[in-house]
Amino acid sequence: MNIYDIARMAGVSIATVSRVVNGSDKVSDKTKEKVLSVIEHAGYTPNVFAQGLGLNTMHTVGVLVPDISDRYMSSAVSFLEVMLHRNGYECILSCSGFELERKQSHVQMLLSKRIDALILVGSTYAGNGASTAQTDYIREAAAQVPVFVINGYVEGDNIYTAVCDDRNAVYGVTTSLIRQGHRKILFLTDSQSYSAQQKMAGYEAALTENSIPVRGNLKLRVARNNIYYVKDLLLEYSMLEFDSVIATEDAMACGALKYAEAKGLRVPEDLSVVGYNNSVISVATTPELTSVDSRIEDLCNETASNVLHVLNGDGQAKPRIEVPCRLRLRSSTDF
Repeated sequence: MNIYDIARMAGVSIATVSRVVNGSDKVSDKTKEKVLSVIEHAGYTPNVFAQGLGLNTMHTVGVLVPDISDRYMSSAVSFLEVMLHRNGYECILSCSGFELERKQSHVQMLLSKRIDALILVGSTYAGNGASTAQTDYIREAAAQVPVFVINGYVEGDNIYTAVCDDRNAVYGVTTSLIRQGHRKILFLTDSQSYSAQQKMAGYEAALTENSIPVRGNLKLRVARNNIYYVKDLLLEYSMLEFDSVIATEDAMACGALKYAEAKGLRVPEDLSVVGYNNSVISVATTPELTSVDSRIEDLCNETASNVLHVLNGDGQAKPRIEVPCRLRLRSSTDF
């Protein structure tokens, strides 16, 4: 029996256990009673190393992203680092890629650094729902430290999630396009992640509720989130008929704008286009791009606050945070 076992059994971080052991006043009475009860029942005797954990040697949070070159990910890291640093925690950043084995190995590497908590940025870490085996490594990590997932949902003890309501956001956008008379709405995505599935569900629900068939050929998964790749792909699909586009990333939506320009289509008169994430791309295009703001800054600030609540053991942590998306209307749509 060690401090990691006590933390897992009590559902708190090892830093919180250490604070209880050391008599710190930064732990709520309720949390302190829970930890002391577990210690008593387990017959745990803290050693000198365990007493030092969380007070002198750590104050470090691991942050894992799949791709730091992605604008969404790099922004998230910046927001997290600023708030955590302001509250006395440093970040260790690692980039895992998207393959399961690499994600697992990077999590283990960060755990080996004796981090207080682990933040996973991106819905790729939530898997695609095909099997719980895709997320078992996260539950295993949560047995050692609290784990926080941004933009994805993973079920398990000591796992905290923060998501934007992607389903309702895309449902609303699709409904708005339908009200303007659009019936052939192309859905562009580059992923089968949790977030992508929520967006797809909103798209399909809006079509179904308006008695519009969900056509498989209008749900297009592309291999790369790249402006010119998407433009060239749409030009290649010359037989595909669509009067509007919803893309799950702004870069893909920009690719649709480039396609419209190449085809001599007027935006939004001939083709309405909606992007996602409200990135800098959305105001750098001509016309400027209507985009769903997935509120990454808010998600990161909420997550960082949650990390601090958990590590301080104040009882104010939220297992699941959901924020509504915001639609930023610009010139690429006719609503």
